[in-house]
Amino acid sequence: MELPEAEEACSEVSPMAIPHGSNETSYLLPPNKEDWGGHGIPDFVYGQKELVPKGIQWPRNGPSLLDTLPLSRFDSALCLAWRQRMELGLFRYCLGELQTQTLPGAVGFVAQLNVERGVQRRSPQNIRSVRQAFDPEQFNFNQIRPGEVLFRLHREPDLPSALQQDDILVVINVSPLEWGHVLLVPEPARGLPQRLLPGALQAGVEAVLLSSHPGFRVGFNSLGGLASVNHLHLHGYYLAHRLPVEGAPSEPLDPGGRLHLLQALPAPGFLFYTSGPGPDLEALVSRVCRATDYLTDHEIAHNLFVTRGAPPGKTSSSSALTGVRVILWVRKSSFGIKEGEAFNVALCELAGHLPVKTSQDFSSLTEAAALAVIRDCLLPPAQAGEVQAALVALIAKEEQ
Repeated sequence: MELPEAEEACSEVSPMAIPHGSNETSYLLPPNKEDWGGHGIPDFVYGQKELVPKGIQWPRNGPSLLDTLPLSRFDSALCLAWRQRMELGLFRYCLGELQTQTLPGAVGFVAQLNVERGVQRRSPQNIRSVRQAFDPEQFNFNQIRPGEVLFRLHREPDLPSALQQDDILVVINVSPLEWGHVLLVPEPARGLPQRLLPGALQAGVEAVLLSSHPGFRVGFNSLGGLASVNHLHLHGYYLAHRLPVEGAPSEPLDPGGRLHLLQALPAPGFLFYTSGPGPDLEALVSRVCRATDYLTDHEIAHNLFVTRGAPPGKTSSSSALTGVRVILWVRKSSFGIKEGEAFNVALCELAGHLPVKTSQDFSSLTEAAALAVIRDCLLPPAQAGEVQAALVALIAKEEQ
């Protein structure tokens, strides 16, 4: 595979950078581009002890103290390799520190100005169905440059699983939302369409548990839910701010408490929760994928967000990051990028993180305007109620 010329190297990168003394050098590219193709893909091998379900908290005195938190081995490997790729010019634009504001209001939207992503990201593929088959003639992750791959996630034998496990490539997103924005891509050679599979979701949840940063999140956009590439992948990225979904209150939808309704703004969603790795996590993954299978089969677009957070219930304390929340939203199908809106509604926007495209929109955006854009993407109440009833019925079958 011939390697394209790298873009002009970035002179500055985000201050959320790994210290140069980090020893995770096995994930760095050799200095000469001619050697990248033969570099091979290093394995990031992790075991049970590195999955940390508790003890990760936001600093009490704000995100400015995040740099003082100890980094996990996963964070160190990912961020050091990601920073190197940024300095080598493998991204479509240089990502510095993004202008950020919390919108006044009850929700607590975190808005960020990211003009370059709005202008320079790859155009979405021609997608017309949530169930569309993989097309090898369209752009896919078998076509990326060797240097875009950071490493392969690999579980140690002490992490047995009843779920089918795929090799997961951790790849830079060349049009990053924020610092450390990567894609988790299961065995790209298999040509899997953008339909969530248990092995991929389990890797995403475990990636959150591998990070000691409270703001490392993972998400999934379905086709029709603003996925721009029809090749199975999840997103992972760092955001040094709390989000409303971390601790928003919820109510149970089934007697066993396996499915909850997150009613708080910015959008109602279905909440699944696990306190940590093991059988409970695998049960959650299977449960979520049964729900997304139903949605895909019925041509219902959806977005999913994985974050550390509080247990389900009436609590609204976003500081109680005692486990992992998986939030699933159903929405109207939307194919392509909507022009004229301040932001497009996908996984991060539904969670309360708004990457805004223009300076004018960033300076004028209000909570009410943001909520109006999001509400326009949601299913009508009657259809949303039908979906809720169907998912509750799916969960009830577990008891039979």
